[in-house]
Amino acid sequence: MSERTTSASWATGIVKALELEGLDCRAMFQQLGLDFSALNDPDARFTQDSMTRLWQLAVHLSGNPAIGLNMARVVHPASFHVVGYALMSSRTLKEGFDRLVRYQRIIAESSDLRFKLVPEGYALILTVHGDHLPPTRQSAEASLACALALCSWLTGRVIQPRRVLVQGEQPVDVEPYKVAFHAPLVFGAPFDALIFEREDMEAPLPTANEAMALLHDRFAGEYLARFSESRVTHKARQVLCRLLPQGEPKREVVAQSLHLSQRTLQRRLQDEGTSFQALLDDTRRELAEQYLAQPNMTLLETAYLLGFADPSNFFRAFRRWFDTTPGEYRARLVGSVAGAQVNGAKRPAYIEPAR
Repeated sequence: MSERTTSASWATGIVKALELEGLDCRAMFQQLGLDFSALNDPDARFTQDSMTRLWQLAVHLSGNPAIGLNMARVVHPASFHVVGYALMSSRTLKEGFDRLVRYQRIIAESSDLRFKLVPEGYALILTVHGDHLPPTRQSAEASLACALALCSWLTGRVIQPRRVLVQGEQPVDVEPYKVAFHAPLVFGAPFDALIFEREDMEAPLPTANEAMALLHDRFAGEYLARFSESRVTHKARQVLCRLLPQGEPKREVVAQSLHLSQRTLQRRLQDEGTSFQALLDDTRRELAEQYLAQPNMTLLETAYLLGFADPSNFFRAFRRWFDTTPGEYRARLVGSVAGAQVNGAKRPAYIEPAR
C-alpha cells in the first residue's frame, strides 16, 4: 500500500484540537520524532501513520476518546488555503462539497470523499485509509465534525444533518457526539457519513463569487497536478485503473506505459512505501468500494472491471479486504443510507440527538 501523506494545514488543525485538551503538542511531536516547526511550512506534509500515532498518543494522554470532535471548534475555510477559498466562493454547499471531493488529496491523501444524492437528501461519505497502521476513529470523526462546522461557517447559520453515521462502535459517553452534531446518530455503521437536507445543500451561499471560484479552481488544480504527477505511485495507479477492465495488468505493461524499466518502477514504488502487487491490491480494493456504491452495477460487472477473470477470485479478495462478501457489504451500504435494517443484519446503534 502506498504511503499517504497529510498536509501541514490539516496537521495544524489536529494540533489546535489537541491543545484544547491542554496537551503539549510540541512535546508530543518530539516524542513521536516529528518536526513541529514543519507546521509553519504550507507545503510540508506528514505521513498518515505519523498522524495515526499522534491521535493514539492524544487519546492515551487525555483519556478522551472523543477528542477528534474538537476539530469543529478550531477550523474555518481559510485553514485549508486554496481549497478553503474555493469552498467559500462556491455558489452552494453542494458545489462546495463537489470541490472538496475533487481537491481532497491536497488536504489529506488518506481520506476519500464521496458526495452524492440519496433518497434522504445528500450524503457526504468518508473513508479513511491507513498505511502500515489502521486509521483511528478520531481521524474520521474529526473530519465529520470539521465538515459540519464548515457548513455553518459558510452559510452563517446552524446546519443540522438529518443523520450522522459513525463507523466506530457506540462509546460509553455519547454526549460529546450529541453536542457536536445535534442530529440522530448511527453507531457501528459501515462507513462514516453526514446525511444532509437537500434544501441546505442547494441554498445560495453568501460568500459565493463565480469569478473567484474559477481562479481558485485553477490554483487548486495546478497544485494537485504538481503534487500528484511527482509521485510514481499516482501515475501507476492511473495506468492500473485504465488497464484493469482488460484483465489483471502485468508489471511490465505498467512499466512500459510509464516509460520505465520494471526494475526502476519497482525501486521508485519502494521509495514511496509500496510495491507493484500492493498497489494493484490497494487500487482494486478502493475501486471495489466505489463500484459497490453504484446500485445498478452487478457484482459480476464489478469483478470484471477489477480485472478478475474468475469472479470467485474477486469474492475471495473482497472477503480478505473487508471480512465480508460483496453482497453483504452492498446490503449494509444500502441499508445504512436508507435507514432500514437489511436481511436481518444487526441494526446499528441509533442515538437521538440532544434536545
